[in-house]
Amino acid sequence: MRIFGRLAVALAFFATSSLAQDGRLVRLSTGQDSRGWEAVGRLDIEGKGFCTASLIREDLVLTAAHCVYDRTGEPVAAERFTFNAGLREGRAEAYRNVRRVVVHPGYVYHSGDTATEVARDLALLQLELPIRTTRIRPYAVASDAMQNEEIGVVSYARGREEAPSLQDVCRVVGSQEDILIMSCEVNFGASGSPVFRIASDGAKIVSVVSAMSELKGNAVSLGTSLGRPLQELLAAFDGTTVDSARPRVITPGERNDTGAKFIRP
Repeated sequence: MRIFGRLAVALAFFATSSLAQDGRLVRLSTGQDSRGWEAVGRLDIEGKGFCTASLIREDLVLTAAHCVYDRTGEPVAAERFTFNAGLREGRAEAYRNVRRVVVHPGYVYHSGDTATEVARDLALLQLELPIRTTRIRPYAVASDAMQNEEIGVVSYARGREEAPSLQDVCRVVGSQEDILIMSCEVNFGASGSPVFRIASDGAKIVSVVSAMSELKGNAVSLGTSLGRPLQELLAAFDGTTVDSARPRVITPGERNDTGAKFIRP
């Protein structure tokens, strides 16, 4: 996915210095390693693909909107999703089916407008049963990350499907409207991964991974801001009118396709 407009100017200045200071990906293979990250899970789509997602309420999971469409651009039925919280080496802390999916009302799958797609690439999945355990605590959501701020990301991805990986130091290298451009390392399957501000009072989600890109040989990731876009999505989830747009709600039985769509680098 190409980078657009004045965003490339910001990246050209920050990319080289920021990437050199990034931490490496660390596989969270044990219970000790994974402590505090159990609310990040692998979101399976009928065994034919997956994204990463995170729990923000006991019965509500946040991911990227493009994850809930098949290769033809049709929504995947809610019952085809399974959220595997804290999945590690074949075992999850909790498994939940999904009963309802709501996509950001301004998101249009493969619209051809890269900026708009990434800026609205959010979806909420309501679980059939809430997750209520002392080990799995929903994450708080924070205000937008600032340019050059240190962030971290927890993700599942191709080649590391069976356990999450943590990159606890990467950076915001640029921003434009509701989009963050980050030095964080991602791959296929990492779509929907939570991007964290990690502070003394705990980890808070500031973005969701939407896409991969490249600038002058440096890999970068694009994320959706959780300021205004998330508020619009939550309003749509609650049935409130947002900018006169009707929320797209995917309910059980709507469609049986199971292909998962991931944005190409």
